[in-house]
Amino acid sequence: MSGPGTLLAAGAAPAAQPAPLPPVVVHRRAAGGPGRMLLLHGLANSASVWDAYLEHAGQDGGPEIWAADLPWRGECVAHWSAEGDVVPHVADALRAVPGGAGVVVGHSMGANSLLEFLHRRLERGVDPFTEFGIRALVLVSPFYRRAAEDFTWQSVETAVQNFVRTMTEGVRVHAGGRVPDDLVEELGGRVRDRVGAYGWMRFFETYLATPRLRTELFTVPCLVIAGEHDSIAPPEEGGLLAADLPEGRFHLLPDSGHFLMIEQAGELAAAVDRFVSTLPAA
Repeated sequence: MSGPGTLLAAGAAPAAQPAPLPPVVVHRRAAGGPGRMLLLHGLANSASVWDAYLEHAGQDGGPEIWAADLPWRGECVAHWSAEGDVVPHVADALRAVPGGAGVVVGHSMGANSLLEFLHRRLERGVDPFTEFGIRALVLVSPFYRRAAEDFTWQSVETAVQNFVRTMTEGVRVHAGGRVPDDLVEELGGRVRDRVGAYGWMRFFETYLATPRLRTELFTVPCLVIAGEHDSIAPPEEGGLLAADLPEGRFHLLPDSGHFLMIEQAGELAAAVDRFVSTLPAA
């Protein structure tokens, strides 16, 4: 007797399985003047999280803008996070921008994965800024703690408990009031379950790694931007990170939470454009 799932019509071929999505896909999103910018999204988002931001960015001949879909995007996170370390895939995104990545903008897990990747290269004695043509960093809503002792069991427990709230906040902000609150809660739980334990661990590993970041070796200009009312990535952590970077600057965006590129797209774009305008010519 055939086992479950083994019955096929005579001569029939097994159904073709869909090809797995690649871990990194990079798209050019906006033409521009000289220079380039690469956008990296956070956990369970995708390159589309930057759509509102792109409506305002580079209004005065800013750089050409590229956006990456990363292994921790919504439809891929369960697969790629279970494969192991996803941080090395940051290199794939950086290499995909013709002529060098230029100004790299990372949000949330995208910012932390970028920091961790650059740290690893610097620890090996490699200059990743020259290697990938990085002129500057913009770190939006990053997570950062200075000392390993800052991570207590209570902080880990709180992070796990707050994870569904984080996913729900993402759904709420994306919905823009078009979805009832009870459905927002339900969808937030679904996103949490899709991310799964491995996806959450990949994020938390980058957070746990922040005390050992060799921030003194980050020699390019860095802008850290935080939302005044961000209850997910505390804005004071962004302030500490900016203070520890040799060319770090900190900007607090009023009346905003974690998803600045949606909640305050125009203000975020203006802050980034001002920062880029201060950089040496590409």
